Amino acid sequence: MQRESMEVDVVILGGGPSGLSAAIRLRQLAEKTNQEISVCVLEKGSEVGAHILSGAVLEPRALNELFPNWKELGAPLNTPVTEDQFLLLSEKNAISLPTPPQMNNHGNYIVSLGNVCRWLKEQAEALEVQIFEGFAGAEILFNDDGNVSGVATGDMGINREGEQKDGFTPGYELHARYTLFAEGCRGSLTGKLFEKFDMRRGHDPQTYAIGLKELWEVDPEKHHVGRVTHTIGWPLDHETYGGSFIYHLENNQVAVGYVIGLDYKNPHLSPFDEFQRFKKHPKICSLFEGGRRVSYGARALNEGGFQSIPDLVCPGGAIIGCAAGFVNVPKIKGSHTAMKTGMLAAESVFEALNGKEASPIILESYPKQLKQSWVWEELYRVRNVRPYFRWGLWIGLVLSAIDTYLFRGRAPWTLNHHNDHDSLLPAKNAPKIKYPKPDGKISFDKLSSVFIANTNHEEDQPCHLTLKDPEVPISVNFEKYDSPEQRYCPAGVYEIVEVEEKPRLQINAQNCVHCKTCDIKDPTQNIRWITPEGGGGPNYPNM
Repeated sequence: MQRESMEVDVVILGGGPSGLSAAIRLRQLAEKTNQEISVCVLEKGSEVGAHILSGAVLEPRALNELFPNWKELGAPLNTPVTEDQFLLLSEKNAISLPTPPQMNNHGNYIVSLGNVCRWLKEQAEALEVQIFEGFAGAEILFNDDGNVSGVATGDMGINREGEQKDGFTPGYELHARYTLFAEGCRGSLTGKLFEKFDMRRGHDPQTYAIGLKELWEVDPEKHHVGRVTHTIGWPLDHETYGGSFIYHLENNQVAVGYVIGLDYKNPHLSPFDEFQRFKKHPKICSLFEGGRRVSYGARALNEGGFQSIPDLVCPGGAIIGCAAGFVNVPKIKGSHTAMKTGMLAAESVFEALNGKEASPIILESYPKQLKQSWVWEELYRVRNVRPYFRWGLWIGLVLSAIDTYLFRGRAPWTLNHHNDHDSLLPAKNAPKIKYPKPDGKISFDKLSSVFIANTNHEEDQPCHLTLKDPEVPISVNFEKYDSPEQRYCPAGVYEIVEVEEKPRLQINAQNCVHCKTCDIKDPTQNIRWITPEGGGGPNYPNM
């Protein structure tokens, strides 16, 4: 069936902080110069913000540049940080540590990043940006020269067998002079772009963590508006990188979460269960006693930083935000850098549309301007902090302190990263971990958590979690690693079942919260995450 199409100047794939900032900046420049520049944003979630998950403490630096009057415009930055805490946990106790300078949150705000994106959407629409919600980018379009010429949305109404159902609707083609990829961490089309144009050559591999988050309503007497708490140590062993965050928002709400580096070694480790166990710590659990869990979600995040930034431009396209990996790991923030990269790319597109780029096909000024910006300097100065922790918690703390306080981030060396999926030990060489059963009050199971993530997929559609080789889950993952996908998935998607007295991998794709962890951590890279029908996945409120 013939696909319908639409011509625009710029199409942006992803309605997160970077994509919306890019759209807004382009339209601001167009209005300032009385030009007509058509901008379209595609968002795979049911609405902008539905798939956004972050802690989040927002540094407003990029927002100040994008909208100096954001307070007057009603941006939902309602909770200034009033207090920082940094704790080292043992199994029973907590020791207060000096807050590292990167984690000083003076001048920052505790926010729902989803609500910030919903507000950015309003500003974008006021500037006449077209935003298509519930449409997943499923295919990159190329012209006869092999240049990126836009994207196509996925077909709607295909059953499990790949046949058209009643109400089938073919995908829609969006043709553009420039396409900005703002899919977020581990974007599926971004990955295809990397492969086609070899954009990762000469750069360290990207590394990742999984972040799990819950939103709670707590007893008003236990609530401290503006308090930010981070912890390291228990329940993780000292060889595994990770820690928690507890952020006190307005209205007696608390965002609590746990982040674990996906270079962990023990295949028996379950990030979800480590998070649930953390909340039961004697110095933590009292905050949640008598409270009510409102929402749950999980998402992978980039940790590679400076060394892992890929080539950012290709003919007709550019990569912005977390799709490229601009998270400042020691600062535990990436939204401000994502927004700034989107703005810089927009400025480069504007120059190209006005014939000011030396090569109108490749946005050369974008990476050049990035290297002169505060984003580049910020990421460079913390480039070694995350790699130091490959030697464990104590050595990591000592080396990162030396790098930060003695060398001021300018040590005469740069450490390298390694692929996360190469790190798992064989199951027989790793200690098993016995996790306590959830009590249903402070700790919970995966299925009840997925339920409050409001996850929904059309069941009769092709599975979006595909296997390159259907034999590998048993012959390798089960036999060698005791099927770690059952544990690293935070939504109960992967399950080993017995069929005729033989193990078989069952994929419960309807549970998927689009965290992308399986695509990252699978030891043989056999699992491939592709976009399901638009609008599927979680629907996060106030996350």
